[in-house]
This record gives sequence, C-alpha cells and structure tokens, in this order.
Amino acid sequence: MFTRIVVGTDGSETAGGAVRKAIELARLAGASLSIVSAYQPVSGRRVRDEQEGAPADIQHEIGPREDVNLVLEAAASEARREGIEVTTHPIEAEPADAILNTAEATKADLIVVGNKGMTGARRYLLGSVPNNISHHAPCSVMIVRTT
Repeated sequence: MFTRIVVGTDGSETAGGAVRKAIELARLAGASLSIVSAYQPVSGRRVRDEQEGAPADIQHEIGPREDVNLVLEAAASEARREGIEVTTHPIEAEPADAILNTAEATKADLIVVGNKGMTGARRYLLGSVPNNISHHAPCSVMIVRTT
C-alpha cells in the first residue's frame, strides 16, 4: 500500500476535503503524511508595516509564512489526533511546484489533491494545480472530489 503521502492545503474548505481524505488514507495504510502549503514572497515594506502595528512580543513572528504556518498547524493537528506521523512544509513557490517538489524530496508514493479548478472550461487550463500535478507527479495521484 502507501507509506508516504503528500497533500497540499491553502486552508480552504475544498483543500480541507483533500486533507481529510489524505488523513483517512494515512490512518488506514499506517503511512506518514506530509502537508504542504505554498506562499508567495511579500515585500519587505509590507512586512515592516504589519510589524509596526503588532505587539512587540510577536513582531518577530510576522512575515510571509505567518498565515501558512497557521494553516499547516491546523491540518497537522487534525492528523495527529488520528495518530498519524505528520510533517509540515511551508514552501515559497507556486502551489503545484511546492507539492511536486515535496513529493520528490520525501519519496512519496501518493499525492492527494482536490479537484478544485478542474471543472468546466477551467479543467483545460495548464495552470490548474490538480491538472499540473496529475501530469508531472513522480508517484501515484489521487484526485479527490471536493467541489
């Protein structure tokens, strides 16, 4: 069966469906789970502006990964409650690249991704995350119906 599973999340409800399916599969297979969330770089000026309005004791925590870390920790907590070994991966990259690179680095044997972006005419766009992953994955891919 599967021993290493990778799933991506952006914190949305549809991504949550993919995370829940990955957790279920990891629990059934006794697999480890890598949860990935991508983020884009944020200008230094924006970071400084946000830090200025924050209490002094948390200013150092404000940066481009702040929201991503919250999303990852929420998903990881859900997996840990099921007794799953989980690792989080906040990655500065496009979402599909972040998931694919993590799958390669962890030698994953399954990527779980939601089908968001694969409906209607949009399913033909090369930029959709599930479409890109399904064509370039180094392992099996499960596309979960989340929409």
